[in-house]
Amino acid sequence: MASIFTKIINGELPAYKIAEDENFIAFLDVNPNSKGHTLCVPKEEIDKIFDMGEHPYLQLMQFSRQVAIAIEKTVPCKRVGMAVVGLEVPHVHVHLIPLNDMDDMRFSKKISMTEEEFESLAKAISENL
Repeated sequence: MASIFTKIINGELPAYKIAEDENFIAFLDVNPNSKGHTLCVPKEEIDKIFDMGEHPYLQLMQFSRQVAIAIEKTVPCKRVGMAVVGLEVPHVHVHLIPLNDMDDMRFSKKISMTEEEFESLAKAISENL
């Protein structure tokens, strides 16, 4: 069965897209730890990051770096943290999380945003790519 991320990639579910190329997509996490929390996802559905081939893995890191730089230009923060957990969705994804303190990395901490805030933020980050 297709993961929720595959459904987003295929346009079956909506997302606040930030970037997309032939191999990867980046979109805002709808349950963010902090404003600007973004997921970078390979279009190929692979469960575990270290099951990726070396070249696609390195491409994912390059793609994630570009998105992280755009996030940092857009969202006031001390730095952009990165996490790869993968327990909640069986499809590789990199979390890019704007950080102002260590609590921003806790996945039990969530913030609320309106649809308009998500749309505006996704557009602003995209413009900084």
